[in-house]
Amino acid sequence: MLIVQNAIVSEDVVDRCFCCDLAQCKGCCCVEGDFGAPLLEEEIPILEQILSQVRPYMTEEGRRVVDNEGVSSLDNAADPCTPLVDNRECAYVAWGSDGTAYCAIEQAYRNGCIAFPKPVSCHLYPIRVDDFGEFTAVNYHEWDVCSCARIKGKETGIPLYRYLEQPLIRRFGQSWYDELLEQIAGMRH
Repeated sequence: MLIVQNAIVSEDVVDRCFCCDLAQCKGCCCVEGDFGAPLLEEEIPILEQILSQVRPYMTEEGRRVVDNEGVSSLDNAADPCTPLVDNRECAYVAWGSDGTAYCAIEQAYRNGCIAFPKPVSCHLYPIRVDDFGEFTAVNYHEWDVCSCARIKGKETGIPLYRYLEQPLIRRFGQSWYDELLEQIAGMRH
């Protein structure tokens, strides 16, 4: 493991290769699972603020869930997460014509409607971040629905920390990421 500032980084983040393959998985990480995507407390008011710009990209079912439950829900540990439609897909899923699940928030962002790209936990996936007060754990979450991303990652040779460079910088900052790179370079010598 690496210690970068106040974060303990799993070696899997450094050693694993990963590259999303939407053509194969069809965005199933937005559909599968027991709970919605983890949310930071500070993301909830942002979602409330941008909801009117995101709504046009959401499904009717997703809009109904958010209207009834709000922009967030709670997981089994009472931590905030995105709400689900029928205990399955994220309420913010937008379906493509090819049956691929996309993020309605990200679509609104890409179209210039909002400045918030999507919840940071989604942006970072398959990295999961757990805050423990004095330190933060940065771990790779291996999930069978991402098997095609692991295959594509090995084919392209893209390590996870490089594939998720922008989300890692978004979450931890440029100086943190630069220090991560320095430590990785030190490991390789």
